[in-house]
Amino acid sequence: MAWFKREKKGISTLTEEKKEAPDGLWNKCPNCKKALHSADLTEHQYVCHYCNYHLRVGSKEYFQVLFDQNEFTELFSNLTSGDPLHFTDSKPYTERLVDTQAKTGLKDAIRAAVGKIDGEELVIACMDFNFIGGSMGSVVGEKIARSIDYSIKHKIPFLMISKSGGARMMEAAFSLMQMAKTSAKLALLSQAKIPYISLLTDPTTGGVTASYAMLGDINIAEPGALIGFAGPRVIKETIKKDLPKGFQTAEFVQEHGFLDFIVDRREMKAKLANFLKMVKN
Repeated sequence: MAWFKREKKGISTLTEEKKEAPDGLWNKCPNCKKALHSADLTEHQYVCHYCNYHLRVGSKEYFQVLFDQNEFTELFSNLTSGDPLHFTDSKPYTERLVDTQAKTGLKDAIRAAVGKIDGEELVIACMDFNFIGGSMGSVVGEKIARSIDYSIKHKIPFLMISKSGGARMMEAAFSLMQMAKTSAKLALLSQAKIPYISLLTDPTTGGVTASYAMLGDINIAEPGALIGFAGPRVIKETIKKDLPKGFQTAEFVQEHGFLDFIVDRREMKAKLANFLKMVKN
């Protein structure tokens, strides 16, 4: 009955012989708390295969999911934010930018690229929440504006993937002006009869929701995404009432007419390709 009692006392494995799992090999689903292997995550396009929770991912993963063979040409990659207000909170804004760029490997909270989805050309601008909460500053507005100009010039449909906490407070009015700037550019895109698809992901809030995120020819979202303007706590304290169940989720927003449909990330590429072929014909 040796399996019921330890014949040798103490740890028999030497410290130098211990094997550790490499960093980034495992993740935990924020919803069901189950362990997810990185290979399984990639295979299921960063969706939990136990509970179908859509994990938050950035532009790198979205480009990987959507572009054919992950082949694309990045646009306007050299744009970086200035500091027109010489803003300082717990640290100077310029220092915060440098630190965030070093930590994330990104220049700002958005990347733009052109490539093909199922053989159909598409310009994609995708926000990155890891860069100061995906906040909308001057660079975000400028990249969207230039991406729209590129779409108009080359007559290519435009997809905007929003993931943001709203306007960037460090740029104040400069940030808020991006709402008007991007909306005006989208009006030019509409005049040119070029399709604009807006994909809202978790979370899409603040000035982003109040401008380009809700102006698509079709507005689509991922399941369970948080979509709103002010946060639920602020709304609850303002109106002094309890909020409905599921308030500000993609499903609630669709039910009230602000979304055309909700698409699982694993079906996103096929649905987008079908839409592009339909409007092309």
